[in-house]
Amino acid sequence: MSKITKEELKLVQEQDQRKKAILNDIGLLQVQIHTLSHMFAQLNQEIENNKKVLEDKYGEVNIELSDGSIKPIENEKN
Repeated sequence: MSKITKEELKLVQEQDQRKKAILNDIGLLQVQIHTLSHMFAQLNQEIENNKKVLEDKYGEVNIELSDGSIKPIENEKN
């Protein structure tokens, strides 16, 4: 039976190991993306809930995030 050289085998094995490592890393990244997407959705829900609480307390206002000042939202009527 014919075989490739030891050097060729070593190169093919190293390439295969690198390929598997990259695929593993891609899988881990996909899990991280999924987890972060859920965390982002949860945070958005918390933001919406907090907006409702603040709106009930202060009415419809814009909040300046740098200092907490508020300005009423002017509703445009045609």
